[in-house]
Amino acid sequence: MNVAKSGYRVFSANSSAACTELAKKITERLGVELGKSVVFQESNRETRVDVKESVRGQTIFIIQTIPRDVNTAIMELLIMAYALKTSCAKNIIGVIPYFPYSKQCKMRKRGSIVCKLLASMLARAGLTHIITMDLHQKEIQGFFSFPVDNLRASPFLIQYIQEEIPDYRNAIIVAKSPAAAKRAQSYAERLRLGLAVIHGEAQCSESDMADGRHSPPSVRNTTGHTGLELPSGKQQAPFPGIELPIMMAKEKPPITVVGDVGGRIAIIVDDIIDDVGDFVAAAEILKERGAYKIYIMATHGLLSADAPRLIEESAIDEVVVTNTVPHEVQKLQCPKIKTVDVSMILAEAIRRIHNGESMAYLFRNITVDD
Repeated sequence: MNVAKSGYRVFSANSSAACTELAKKITERLGVELGKSVVFQESNRETRVDVKESVRGQTIFIIQTIPRDVNTAIMELLIMAYALKTSCAKNIIGVIPYFPYSKQCKMRKRGSIVCKLLASMLARAGLTHIITMDLHQKEIQGFFSFPVDNLRASPFLIQYIQEEIPDYRNAIIVAKSPAAAKRAQSYAERLRLGLAVIHGEAQCSESDMADGRHSPPSVRNTTGHTGLELPSGKQQAPFPGIELPIMMAKEKPPITVVGDVGGRIAIIVDDIIDDVGDFVAAAEILKERGAYKIYIMATHGLLSADAPRLIEESAIDEVVVTNTVPHEVQKLQCPKIKTVDVSMILAEAIRRIHNGESMAYLFRNITVDD
């Protein structure tokens, strides 16, 4: 396809060569060339973006994969979007397969909803649309003031199960926590397989920090605190105490597996695999219950810290993730990690958006809970 006649450009905002692999695969499928730009870090670690061709009046797609250095990748995307906006691009569409900070989408104690902040920053930088994949919570789409297409990786992972796992009919889909049960149920129904749920792990990692939650209200005391001193010298009536019902503390129940996994292939499904401790623990439980092979299927393989080593030493037989996040280094460290390419659906989404076609075809047979 002639780039000049296509009516749109595709750029990569990554300064790292490893992060541009997905962008190259997408442009090859689209039959266009990757836009000419330079993204680099100066000696003082500031990000600089130079767009090397005219984008006036064009629809621009920015492909940004998120490496381990998340904050640098975000700045690269913001600066690239703003550079294109000031260069008079007509529309700027971000293709962000893994949306960063998606786990910080709820208020925690005195924290903040960082995901909403990032959505506002992207809008201010000039983005007018986003294509992403398997948001950690679907409600995140409500943080944006522009359209968001949340694609699904499940068709590719299900195809992998059917084609690459021998005797997958003897498998059972496992949710490693009750919170993941709906996603697991969606996989089980489409594969016509059984469902098991691991129950008993802590569902929230919040620690009892000294944040004031244990400070009791003032109690009724007629001889104690006398309130504020008034100028007249008279004492105010005692400040009344507040009597609240006692809240029962949560207790972690014993770990149980709801469902029979004995003599079966266990396939744990989730959207993100980062800190693999929970997955390793789940694999050990499933082995104890009689599962003879254990697979992990996840969309985003962040695989931080010692994840490759822990996977290699665990009872997990294989970890299957998509290429929404670059993880070639982790694959060299652990041969159990396998990759499924999702560039096809991202390229098709770009083509349909540019041509003004419906996106419904990309969501066929996809359930709300998937």
